[in-house]
Amino acid sequence: MSKTNHGRFFEDYKLGEVIRHAVPRTVSGGERALYHALYPARHALYSSDEFARSVGLTHDKGAPLEDLAAFHIVFGKTVPDISLNAVANLGYAEGRWLLPVYPGDTLRAESEVIGLKQNSNGKTGVVWVRTRGLNQRDDCVLEYVRWVMVRKGNLDADAPETCVPELKPALAAEDLALPAGLDFTSYDFALAGEPHRWGDYAIGEQIDHVDGVTVEEAEHMLATRLWQNTAKVHFDSTTRPDGSRLIYGGHVISVARALSFNGLANAQMIVGLNGGAHANPCVSGTTIRAWSEVLDKAQTAAPGVGAIRLRLVATSGGAPFALKGADGKYVPEVLLDLDYWALMPL
Repeated sequence: MSKTNHGRFFEDYKLGEVIRHAVPRTVSGGERALYHALYPARHALYSSDEFARSVGLTHDKGAPLEDLAAFHIVFGKTVPDISLNAVANLGYAEGRWLLPVYPGDTLRAESEVIGLKQNSNGKTGVVWVRTRGLNQRDDCVLEYVRWVMVRKGNLDADAPETCVPELKPALAAEDLALPAGLDFTSYDFALAGEPHRWGDYAIGEQIDHVDGVTVEEAEHMLATRLWQNTAKVHFDSTTRPDGSRLIYGGHVISVARALSFNGLANAQMIVGLNGGAHANPCVSGTTIRAWSEVLDKAQTAAPGVGAIRLRLVATSGGAPFALKGADGKYVPEVLLDLDYWALMPL
């Protein structure tokens, strides 16, 4: 029996199977510092222990870890079992951040196979999994569904019975989990960086975030290692004919989210992920820009806290707000189309 792991192929997945992923990871202030070194992240709640305390997050470890950093850590755990032999990560749905993650917490991950469908070419299939990130107390801190196209290892293997899960097109506001104690009634807009509050945004409004970040080879490689993402296309230049390494899609998400600070500085916490598509590949040397559209708004039960649903689009250029062509396909400049809920002061 081989001692090495070549990853799972499509025929290796079984509907209903629960996969416990290695290796648990204890987070510290180091992850926060590295996150801020990799991305131009400036949201006040994650930058300042004192700001976090001022809005009711009074944990003795100070501010929580960035929501997307927690996502990256959990996601990275799943790669060796879910997407090592993936052709593409196709989408996300029903993502919820259920509890803040603080320095000192230990995160692990497990995934349940909830859908399988072999493609008509007989060479690949789509695998749907629901992943849960758990802390040292076995509390679920986040969960999400994603689906990936995975190669078959044995082309003669029988196709499994098709099962495509029924997923919500978007989370309702009442599906969102709000951190205990969160209170924006004394929110300091000056320290947060912008005066715009929940009531200043209108459904349908579009925001050009203006700035851009050119992704360097060194930084996206550091990110791939930081999040322990073992997908070959991200770190092994021999896996692609042109010798390039694809940038991990989560790296693009975090860059775009950080760029969105200019115009959405008060969209402090991501609490829901409705859907997402990595529309076109991204490689080193690409300058990422971003724009957002307000899709929905809702009140919450937390004092002074509103929820805002946003479309975040990362591009490699082109005109702001261009998304799809007449054929319904994403224009070539669109790298990411992400639909998420965030919390914002009223």
